[in-house]
Amino acid sequence: MKEYNYLLMDLDGTITDPMIGITRCVEYALNHFGIQVKDLRELCPFIGPPLLDSFREFYHFTDEQAKEAAAKYRERFADTGIYENKLYEGMKDFLEEATRQGRTLILATSKPTVFAKRILDYFDIDRYFTFVAGSGLDGSFYTKGDVIRHALQSNNLTDLSSVVMIGDRKHDIIGAKENQLDSIGVLYGYGDRAELSAAGADYIVTDIAELRRQLLHQ
Repeated sequence: MKEYNYLLMDLDGTITDPMIGITRCVEYALNHFGIQVKDLRELCPFIGPPLLDSFREFYHFTDEQAKEAAAKYRERFADTGIYENKLYEGMKDFLEEATRQGRTLILATSKPTVFAKRILDYFDIDRYFTFVAGSGLDGSFYTKGDVIRHALQSNNLTDLSSVVMIGDRKHDIIGAKENQLDSIGVLYGYGDRAELSAAGADYIVTDIAELRRQLLHQ
């Protein structure tokens, strides 16, 4: 793997494991529509993609229903679900070492920026990131490609060969391709090798230890 000076990183499924918070909030939103879920693990596909897309795709909601469901989701997420989350073991050390070696870390998440910043602060890792690019509660920067483009433009990053996108789902890989970036898929999150390969990931790593070995000087 070549050396990259700028690391764009996804949040959910890449830096933190948000399974409990996201699935409980999706369940809360679905209950509003009279839909019951037997096993929260059924809702793991919601981790990563934009919320509206997931409600439309998995439950065939109309655009208006999807917007209503997203609002109910955020009703619970804002004060409770946001903290039902955990930092992946070894991630803080990775961020520390990457920063020490002079890499610039930028968050690129489909999660609304306001929530993403609170999560970084909650886990005391906000200091490692020079910029947080997320979606807007108003629907702006909707796709991962939009988020990545916003991150690149806001930081005047024009030498794209020095930038890599790191994420666990196909949306991260596709968004990177849309912006002519190399990408690294991680298997410890919520996407599998088949998904990441099909999306065209340039590299796929099994765990954080391998991510560190491949990206950083030992």
